[in-house]
Formats: sequence, C-alpha cells, structure tokens
Amino acid sequence: MMSAAEELYQALIMERSKAPRFGGRPALFDAQGHGENAMCGDKVQVFWRRGGAVRHEAQGCAIMAASADLMAQAVAGKTPAQVAALRAAFDEMVASGEENPALGDLNALAGVARFRSRIRCARLPWVALDEALKEGQVHG
Repeated sequence: MMSAAEELYQALIMERSKAPRFGGRPALFDAQGHGENAMCGDKVQVFWRRGGAVRHEAQGCAIMAASADLMAQAVAGKTPAQVAALRAAFDEMVASGEENPALGDLNALAGVARFRSRIRCARLPWVALDEALKEGQVHG
C-alpha cells in the first residue's frame, strides 16, 4: 500500500507528464540539447535561454516527461553553476531514494531508486540540459 506522500508524488508525475507547464519549443532560445534513451524510446529536446528559462519537448514515459517539466521549473532563473549543483543533488536523490528538501517537487522522483532501469529515464532531461548549457557557453 502506498503512503499518502507516495500517492501525491505519483499524481504529480502523472499530471506533469500529461500537462507539462514548461513544454513546447520556444520561439527564442540560446541553446538546445537532446537526450535519447534507445533502450525505451524516450526522447527529449531541452531549450535554454540566458537568464535560466528552460522549455522542453518530451516524448516517452511518464517519468522522463515529468522529470523534464519538474527540472525546467526547478532551474528557472538559476545560473549554470546552480544548475550543476541541483543536478548533482538530483542524481544523488534518484540513486539513493533519499529526498532532499532543496529539490522541492523533484522529490516526486525519489521512488525511481527502487527501479534501477528507470533512473536513466529520470536523468535524461538533465543530460539534455547539460548539453544545452555547454552549447550556450560556446555560443554565448
């Protein structure tokens, strides 16, 4: 039986995968990154704009799509260094299953630690964001 917190987290994951708040290709962006998981067919495109605005186009499982949307929310207005710190905390959380108060709604994905094959799904948007930030530094 799921706890009340697990039920809320599951509802948040489903909500964000079906109706993303940060989904869609923006008209203007400074860099983009791509992530693909050949094992399950997940694909994500992340668009970054100076100042920390992130949007995404995600196709695949609910975990990856929700991760992309929650990531975009969490990194809004953050510097690349702050994004790197969030990514490190996120990676630790999905590997350990231990929630981190600094991650806010991203904690909804802590449960993927119980399903090792799904960790890659949760991390994929972050891989794409890293690529976008590297491209942005080259072109910025």
